[in-house]
Amino acid sequence: MSSTAAVPADRSAEVTHGVNPWLIAASVMLATFMEVLDTAIASVALPYIAGSLSASNDEATWVLTSYLVANAIVLPASNWFSLRFGRKNFLIICVIIFTVASFACGAAPTLPIMLLARIVQGAGGGALQPLSQAILFESFPPSKRGAAAAVFAFGVVVAPVLGPTLGGWLTDTYSWRYAFYINIPVGILAVIMISRFVHDPPYIKNAKVPAFDNLGFGALVVWTGLLQVILDKGQEDDWFGASWICIAFPIMIAAFLWWCWTSWHRKNPLVNLKVLKNRNFAIGCLLIFLFGIAIYSTVTVLPLFYQELLGYTAFTAGVVVAPRGLGAICGMPVIGYLSNKVDPRYLLTFGFVVFGLTTFYFGQITLDISPTTLLVPILITGFGLSFVFVPITTAAYGTLPNEQLGNASGLFNLMRNVGGSIGISVAQTLLTRRTAAHQNYITNSVPITGQQFQNAVRNTTGALTNYFGPANAAGPANATLYGELQRQAASWAFVDVFRWLSLLSFSCVLAVWMLKKVKPGKGPANVH
Repeated sequence: MSSTAAVPADRSAEVTHGVNPWLIAASVMLATFMEVLDTAIASVALPYIAGSLSASNDEATWVLTSYLVANAIVLPASNWFSLRFGRKNFLIICVIIFTVASFACGAAPTLPIMLLARIVQGAGGGALQPLSQAILFESFPPSKRGAAAAVFAFGVVVAPVLGPTLGGWLTDTYSWRYAFYINIPVGILAVIMISRFVHDPPYIKNAKVPAFDNLGFGALVVWTGLLQVILDKGQEDDWFGASWICIAFPIMIAAFLWWCWTSWHRKNPLVNLKVLKNRNFAIGCLLIFLFGIAIYSTVTVLPLFYQELLGYTAFTAGVVVAPRGLGAICGMPVIGYLSNKVDPRYLLTFGFVVFGLTTFYFGQITLDISPTTLLVPILITGFGLSFVFVPITTAAYGTLPNEQLGNASGLFNLMRNVGGSIGISVAQTLLTRRTAAHQNYITNSVPITGQQFQNAVRNTTGALTNYFGPANAAGPANATLYGELQRQAASWAFVDVFRWLSLLSFSCVLAVWMLKKVKPGKGPANVH
């Protein structure tokens, strides 16, 4: 595609009011980093939360689900609330809600109180990402929006990687409650900085706020809530083998279609889907959705491999995968510099190819790897991620006027979060189903009556005789071999998931070249 789109004129001075835009960036990114980090930290501390609150692991997963549902509902609605209450005021309110709810989560004595606090926390955190992103992009001139995207990517890409490491350390060293208490000083500092440096642009101050779209919001609540619950509980309840999913799924589809219709045809919808008429933004939403599937799946699956098959603790597994964050940090200055000098499509191609190659390399893993075997690939993965997220954001928002950024940001972040939820659910389902398939394949290839298996039984029985005695060693020997069968089958399932993620990454390159080239300039967007 050779078409080129010019970006809108520079109106950043209307937002900064003379404040250095990097101070504004630091202010809003504190809140975003806190919110994204907390999601990853909570996932690591889940078993400890279950034990402390006398809940089962299945019940404890609602600690994550309740947060994600509330978060997804508020995300696309954040633009209306920012117009109604003022973007600066709404951002401060959200940070305060998130911080107070974090304290309530840490102090929760029972699971119901924890779930209530997590719902409130998710509602407060849902608007932090789109508001921060909109403020960042409006605070920088169009020629420097690549640098702004790099700052935002630091919170969105690095925080999920650092979360498991920090969460594991806090949980092992102190208590899971400190995984929530750590938000309190960060939230206080964010409120102070936002109050001091962030200002509303004229179009926010002078906006005529339309009536709240009750029908659209109701449909949004239904389809996002049901989607998240189905994704979280689907594999556990055998997907469409469960009667409740057979009922919930068509309701979710109907609510989603109604939401799409009202958001497109109503005069003042809660989320204006007509922003998708902008080709770059529509393709950017598709790419960020696919990127959400790839990155969240990888961030979830790799630590699981270390913990479930190699016996690492949560903290140790977090340390092993932490170099991805270091790679992303190293890539941010580079991409921040290149984003204003190189066509985003070339940068995106490089990023997706690098991510695809590294995940394909992960697909060569065996049970004999050491903690340092994947050090370099993990580091390179983090570096490649910065070449994906920043150019997607630059290309998607590059031709939108400031007035559309708030609405677009909520939709854009919703697509990333939905992609992440789908990616995690699909990855977990594939791990379970492919493990069973590989186990059947191995047992068919190595029959119990075969010489190879009988030799393994005799050797294992002989090795365990000193521990259990000649008469009792056969049972533990068979159990040991069955455990090894499960480990080998599971390892091949992880290989399958990584290879499919690699294929997904390479497929994204095709969509990249449907984007128009973003050309810095003045005036309204146009095509040449």
